[in-house]
Amino acid sequence: MDIAHFKQMRIFCGSHNVELAQEVADLLGVSLGRLHRSKFSSGEVYARSNESVRGTDCFVFQSHSPPINDAIMEQLIIIDALRRASAHSITAVMPYFGYCRQDKKVLPREPITARLVGDLFMTAGADRLVSVDLHTGQLQGFITKPFDHLTAIPIISEYLATVISDDVTIVSPDAGGGKRAEKYARQLNADVALVYKRRDVRLHNISEALAVTGVVEDRNAVIVDDIIDTGGTVTNAAKLIRTMGAKSVRIAATHGVLSMGAMQRITEAGIDEVVVTNTLPVPEGASRAGNLKVLSIASIVAKSVQAIFTDDSVSKIFLGENF
Repeated sequence: MDIAHFKQMRIFCGSHNVELAQEVADLLGVSLGRLHRSKFSSGEVYARSNESVRGTDCFVFQSHSPPINDAIMEQLIIIDALRRASAHSITAVMPYFGYCRQDKKVLPREPITARLVGDLFMTAGADRLVSVDLHTGQLQGFITKPFDHLTAIPIISEYLATVISDDVTIVSPDAGGGKRAEKYARQLNADVALVYKRRDVRLHNISEALAVTGVVEDRNAVIVDDIIDTGGTVTNAAKLIRTMGAKSVRIAATHGVLSMGAMQRITEAGIDEVVVTNTLPVPEGASRAGNLKVLSIASIVAKSVQAIFTDDSVSKIFLGENF
């Protein structure tokens, strides 16, 4: 007997960053899947699909925003529920991958938590992972199944081109971000500079900017990073660049964690503008900052989800810049 198989897409979302998932669903012309989410009195998470998913290709959205452990656990439980409901395939879409900075051992007896999180998603039943601008590309190697790495660089670069047009220097706040700075520079036809940063590996979220390699005097400087957490690294770099005579200083990053008074720290550093995307919900206090610009990545995520669903190339969407 021959049975024609018609692929069906379902998009589900956890409780973190529903706005982004809804925007992606709208662009794809589909409705968010009906999902019942709740918590028991003990704090345990419960999730159940209110519609049949048998034989469908399911995409489960969740940004790993605070409280991050709740976000990860909720997504895992949704994936497990869909797997047990006979979904044909399950793709975990995590615009921000939790624990992504714990991708290697720096001190003895440390965990590699990014690998642990990847293993949890494989065990839960995810067939594919999707994320945006990982802290390091090597994280893809932790996963034994396909991992699509998207990038917000084209979206951020397109915006920057509308606010600064000449004498631009892209600045990496540390040595590890050199390749990222070069990608921005290609998009904006700009020069590249590098900040030498020193950090005590025993202290989290504390660093010191010591020197700059490259020309920033009388130029519009854009400090680019993947994550702005407490803002310490980028504000230290901005202060140093200011003393070297930069005309303007902007910060651009994909993920705006913006914790521990980050926006106040950034404002006090005299930074002209902070550009982030909506991979994470902007904290309420930070959203009121006048120099914060939030860009939507929904278009690139929607195109990527469509490509995955139709078995098309994801990398061609980004012209190879997503590696």
